[in-house]
Amino acid sequence: MRKNSTLKIGVSGIRGVVGESLTPSLVADFAASFGVYVGKGLVLVGRDTRPTGAMIEKAVVAGLVSVGCRPLTLGIAPTPTIQINVPALNARGAVAITASHNPEEWNALKLIGLDGILLNSTETIELLDIYNQPDTAFVIEDEFRRPKPLPNAFQTHEKRVFNAVDVELIRSACLKVAVDSCDGAGAPYAVGFLENLGCGVVTLFDSTAGKFRREPEPIPKNLSVLSKTVSAEKCDIGFAQDPDADRLAVVDETGAPVSEQYSIVLAAEHVLSRNPGDLVVNIGTTKAADDIAARHGGAVHHSKIGEINVIDMMRAENAVIGGEGGSGGIIYPAVHHCRDSFTGMALILEMMAERKLSLTRILKDLPLYRTANVKVACSAEKARRLIRTLTRKHRGDNIKTIDGLRIDWDDRWVLLRPSNTEPIIRITAEAESAEFAAELANQFAAELEGLE
Repeated sequence: MRKNSTLKIGVSGIRGVVGESLTPSLVADFAASFGVYVGKGLVLVGRDTRPTGAMIEKAVVAGLVSVGCRPLTLGIAPTPTIQINVPALNARGAVAITASHNPEEWNALKLIGLDGILLNSTETIELLDIYNQPDTAFVIEDEFRRPKPLPNAFQTHEKRVFNAVDVELIRSACLKVAVDSCDGAGAPYAVGFLENLGCGVVTLFDSTAGKFRREPEPIPKNLSVLSKTVSAEKCDIGFAQDPDADRLAVVDETGAPVSEQYSIVLAAEHVLSRNPGDLVVNIGTTKAADDIAARHGGAVHHSKIGEINVIDMMRAENAVIGGEGGSGGIIYPAVHHCRDSFTGMALILEMMAERKLSLTRILKDLPLYRTANVKVACSAEKARRLIRTLTRKHRGDNIKTIDGLRIDWDDRWVLLRPSNTEPIIRITAEAESAEFAAELANQFAAELEGLE
């Protein structure tokens, strides 16, 4: 049997290249196992705009029906919309069909539990135990439950966000916003959401036809069209989403992209200034988050990378807000324990309206660090071996090994870790200048490539 090297199974779900490692039969089997895991009852199913989404949705529905679940299909829907609707509808769980920021040929199942939160590592292991059992609890025909559509699921999501911010304050600011939805799941909803907040909206990459007209990861190098649009249209701010609309990046009013690390920094500065408390971020997040927590008298807690790892620690520490710097992820429990670009947009707009300041002026009051990111192609097995070798080599340095290898110096840090979603090692470096950060990241990329 050919080895499916692109298949990735973990807390980020089951993902792979469609037709190579992610097949309809595998999807149906996993969906059936998930249905057994959550139990018979209502299970939500939504997807992003990828060309393979409709096919994968049918396979998911077939798997769920086969074990007695009743699928409720949301069609094209942001992942946070799907998550928020699980407890709202008393569903048993949900399947979000999306490969997030991965290229178009990838797709994935994000598996969501009873509380509307992604399965954690323990729950994922329990699911895999069911998947690997020789027999699945298939039901007879009389117990099949017909799938039904759920229109307007985003209304529940929008209401939750609006209940957590001062909508009238935002409306009073009459801000002009450009929004780049990456032709993804946020495209049908972003304009109406922003207009309901009183914003003038310029939209781009807002098709749902199934092709991403820009690279899906919302990082500065992929936001040139948004940057030009913000500048040309004299917008107050630009927002960029990824294909399933859980990640958020920002462009300031001059058209300059803001590092994805600063999405959570901006949101945390706003929330903690009004409601002091603890902040949780993953180990790959900028030191500016630590500085913001200290500024407002709270503690910062560092988790492993991965949305659910941040959430588990947020719940344990009763954190006010949390997120992931490297992914532009903002998690605000007042709305829901999930990464959510719509919540992020509302919080940042509320901050601008409350302070009556431009984004560039707000950023000047925040601690500033520069980050650089490099990817090194590598199989999962080799990645683990190389990280172990580097850990031994740098054991005399100030290192952290809760997730990959992080090395800290007084004025800089670097993190090397195998990706949860791609066959690569991700290198993130931070320093006080962009040049120094890039030099550090490239230094360690070369060091990795020099190892056997």
